[in-house]
Amino acid sequence: MRIDPKDSIWVTDKGSDMVVKFNPAGRVEMVFGRKQEASDRETGPLERHNPPLPAEPGRFRQVTDVAFDAAGNTYISDGYINSRVAKVDKDGRWLKSWGDRGRKPGEFNTPHSIAADGKGNIYVADRGNRRIQVFDGEGTFIREIRIDVPYDKSAQPAIGAVPDLAKLEASGSPLTMAPGAPWTVCITPGPNQVLYASDAFPGRVYKLSLDGKVLGVLGESGKQLKQFGWVHEIACPSENVLYVAELLNWRVQKLLLHPR
Repeated sequence: MRIDPKDSIWVTDKGSDMVVKFNPAGRVEMVFGRKQEASDRETGPLERHNPPLPAEPGRFRQVTDVAFDAAGNTYISDGYINSRVAKVDKDGRWLKSWGDRGRKPGEFNTPHSIAADGKGNIYVADRGNRRIQVFDGEGTFIREIRIDVPYDKSAQPAIGAVPDLAKLEASGSPLTMAPGAPWTVCITPGPNQVLYASDAFPGRVYKLSLDGKVLGVLGESGKQLKQFGWVHEIACPSENVLYVAELLNWRVQKLLLHPR
């Protein structure tokens, strides 16, 4: 869920392949995408073909997140099956999309979260490729950001076995559970913007400059306060206030940061 600059509420629903915009009173204003209908004979769970089926304008396959620029355009990360970013204008008109499954610049493997900075650049958490990709508002690739921070080798994941990064990289598997693989991105408002991201293992939140320099690290996997279980969204209304939503722990933690 995201709140846009006019306090409209946007919900991305992976299960129905839809993005829904509500006004502050909770009334539906726009709907993007379409849910499969139970009356259709071919309705069933979406299949993850390899290579993926071509994406279709106006439809999504397990959509993940939204972001907004100053002109009122909305950028949609799509998603677990499609591997692209879609752009719609303030009136809901489909403008374009970019990206496909792959590892090259401008390609994605599970674009899992998305954010925009004050200049209209778009930051995509390319989770399966263990990187954040940065584009201009038209989809032109600018740079990539990789988070490489040492961690305690005795760290345990919130769930499952300790990932073997070398084995994952050698096999070509998605790097979803690799240290530094971004599950979320959030950019603070104001003239001096910073970026927050998170990973699932070792379960940390990272503070970065917009050019990718790591400014701070906090947290670990777990169930206690200041620990995290698969952070799936971050809201960052200011540089030192974060709301962190966790999938495994069914909660939101509010973090008040005290930088040195």
